[in-house]
Amino acid sequence: MITAVIDSCIIFGMPLCDTLLRAAEANLYQIVLSHKIVADATRNMVLKGRLKPEKEAYYQQQIQNAFPDNFFDAPSEIVATMTNAETDRHVAATAIASQAQYIVTFNLKDFPPKSLLAYNIEAIHPDQFLELLCDDWGESRLYEIIYQQSGTLKKPRISPEAILDKLAIQKCLRFRSRLIKNQKNVQS
Repeated sequence: MITAVIDSCIIFGMPLCDTLLRAAEANLYQIVLSHKIVADATRNMVLKGRLKPEKEAYYQQQIQNAFPDNFFDAPSEIVATMTNAETDRHVAATAIASQAQYIVTFNLKDFPPKSLLAYNIEAIHPDQFLELLCDDWGESRLYEIIYQQSGTLKKPRISPEAILDKLAIQKCLRFRSRLIKNQKNVQS
């Protein structure tokens, strides 16, 4: 099973965060988080007005409750040896401590391949990661995740296609195309 650290920039944005958390809940991959990654994400959500300050601790606790065995706080000795961008060294160290294969992030420049090569870790764009999940589990299984996600969004109600459109805005264009094409083939 794929093991992946989800960077704070991924937790920050909906619906991508929701999609990846649901995929992890469905055991399509093993998610890895750290308290610092989640704290960085929620701090930025508060700063950008996407989360009320009084909801920050609650949001963090909800993620911890959903994935209690998936938190790895990397030892400072490992963080100190990292050579990637200083502000994201804790993310790379978390990947090492958890033996993850991937770091899912929009900030690929912060994780140069040579800084991760010795650890067999790859920083990967979320679109590419979702495509890996499609390769492993099939487009229909990933569409089920999107369909379930849309079923929980009631105010306003959002269709699976609208979620895929929002994921495209979040630069997950290939994933969206694969799922749309698969749905057309299933329906015909």
